[in-house]
Amino acid sequence: MNEVIAEFKDYLLNTKNYSTHTCSAYENDIHDFIKFLARFNGGDVDIKDIASCDTLGFRGWMADRAKRELTHKSTARALSSLRTFYKWLARQKNIQNDAINLISAPKVERKLSKAIETTDVADMHAAIRSLDFEEPWIAARDWALVVLIFGCGLRISEALSLKNGDVAHRPEALRIIGKGNKERIVPVLPAVHVAIEKYMKINPFGQNPREPLFRSVRGLPMSARMAEKVVEKLRHYLQLPDYVTPHALRHTFATSLLAGGADLRSLQELLGHSSLSTTQLYTKVNMAEIMDAYNHAHPMANGDN
Repeated sequence: MNEVIAEFKDYLLNTKNYSTHTCSAYENDIHDFIKFLARFNGGDVDIKDIASCDTLGFRGWMADRAKRELTHKSTARALSSLRTFYKWLARQKNIQNDAINLISAPKVERKLSKAIETTDVADMHAAIRSLDFEEPWIAARDWALVVLIFGCGLRISEALSLKNGDVAHRPEALRIIGKGNKERIVPVLPAVHVAIEKYMKINPFGQNPREPLFRSVRGLPMSARMAEKVVEKLRHYLQLPDYVTPHALRHTFATSLLAGGADLRSLQELLGHSSLSTTQLYTKVNMAEIMDAYNHAHPMANGDN
């Protein structure tokens, strides 16, 4: 089984262009299922056991995950991993199992992110200068990162993947390679250019076009966790709510555009969402704000005629 799983993982990595983190998540989900199946069947699991597993086995696995207090979201993702594995088995190994298609994923409540107040984003600039006054290049780096995510709606991984050459000479737009190796074009606001140029001028590690734009104190590529810590530090310093994260900066970019009249398809392209349903979550956020204003201000809200 390990050889089959390794082959599947190679397919995800090299054919589907999934990240190593995503591939490992798929692998862990499949191993979790196989471990359960070994207990369920009372012996080692081979490819025949995978092929013949029925609805009782799949539902038993999901019930076992519930006993282990794993979340609905985690189990829904694991079931999706398993379905992808079985589809691959059908194509590559001629192993068909229709029982997996009869299993429904647990319902997952999709929580809506909260947008950050634009005044709070502005306050981050002064906070960064206060926190990093001894290291002006770090202050410039952190502000450039915040403005880039907020002004272009990038994911952390996308912002950190940029090279110096990508932002040199004030390009009108950035070519971003997002999830699933999908490319999109994102326009760049002047304020983003200003912040990036200030950082690049005093970055002690030079401006080699092929080197990473964002660097650690030691000159290594900045990690996602380091970027998260930048926003965490600002959140604590300014005493902002817990939902203020790098993703919330991206979310604020989206809700601001939607409130300004952007259509969903355009927003989908800018955010790099593969599904429009993901982008449509932002309409729920916007509608929640509208209903809140209605309930507080509209004379019809209280049943007045």
